[in-house]
Amino acid sequence: MDAPLGGEEPMISSPVNRRIFLQRAFAFSAAASLGGCGRGASVVALTQNAPIAPATTQSGRTTEILMVGDWGWSGNDSGQSAVAIAMQLYVARQGLTVDALLFLGDNLYDDLPGGVTSSLWQTKFEQMYPQSVFNCPAYAVLGNHDYQNAPQSKVEAELAYAATGTSRWTMPSPSYTFKLPTQNPLVTFLALDSNTPDEPANPPPPNSSFFTPTEEQASAQLQWLSQQLQQPLTTPFLVVMAHHPVYSDGTFGDNGSLVKNLDPMLRQHGVHLYLAGHNHDLEHLEFAGHPTSFVGSGGGGAWLTAGDSAPARGPYCKESHGFTHLTIGPDLMTLKHIDEAGTVVHAFTKTPSGTVTILS
Repeated sequence: MDAPLGGEEPMISSPVNRRIFLQRAFAFSAAASLGGCGRGASVVALTQNAPIAPATTQSGRTTEILMVGDWGWSGNDSGQSAVAIAMQLYVARQGLTVDALLFLGDNLYDDLPGGVTSSLWQTKFEQMYPQSVFNCPAYAVLGNHDYQNAPQSKVEAELAYAATGTSRWTMPSPSYTFKLPTQNPLVTFLALDSNTPDEPANPPPPNSSFFTPTEEQASAQLQWLSQQLQQPLTTPFLVVMAHHPVYSDGTFGDNGSLVKNLDPMLRQHGVHLYLAGHNHDLEHLEFAGHPTSFVGSGGGGAWLTAGDSAPARGPYCKESHGFTHLTIGPDLMTLKHIDEAGTVVHAFTKTPSGTVTILS
């Protein structure tokens, strides 16, 4: 069903303290009265909790997407709960109907006894991001913490949970493609498994229960990706999503395997966005002459390292819990990073031809 509007209190199903929710609801209400929200308005000045409105597209037709990575933290889930609440409040205050959720890996840090039948599917996913607010598919990719036998393969469990057909959880295979919206699509997504067996910069934890894809599986995915990218593009925008960043100013830095094997494809085929998590931060990197904007949204609830990363290759990098809102129209995409307090901390637009405009 449609998301709650304006002054109506959204249904908050996350297992969190109600006092925290009410405090954040008050903050969002104050921001709305001061800064305004609503689509089509001019860009407002970035102030505490003041939303930045997406730029107007020529047709007014858009698809609305929220994304988060590194969210399924084990043990204390206060960080995940805070971000999930912020997402629900944001949807309500903006009056959004969300067309898709993107989960950018490290979906389940915990052990997963029972696999498909584990209660964590309810507490970590179904209730944390309730269908009453997010009545849409949840497209997911695999992170390094998903590649664990705990006690059985979490990779197999995540694929099997999607295959039940009873959930919004969507992962038909480790790599797949989809378009949004389903009618008259505006964007083509290529979802990848960025885990590799030969990446020294981002190995799995030193624990025998962790594993990676085989060389053969990694090679087959690259061949599949090449074939997909060679097909004629039928949408204004093209986006690749995975767990590991190609380039990052965050804690884990660049991924040598992806720089070698994936970056040339992004350049050759003019991919507009590359979306990733892995670093527990919010990022946006641009490189002169490169057609791809690199976006990190790994602040979904896992631990944060101390301090902020210097945005050496900016324009934005901050170690922070939060999520990302992507609006796509026929002639413009608008991306906004939003922290756990509901503040829009960074935003930019991009045209199909590749022109990037920083809004904040």
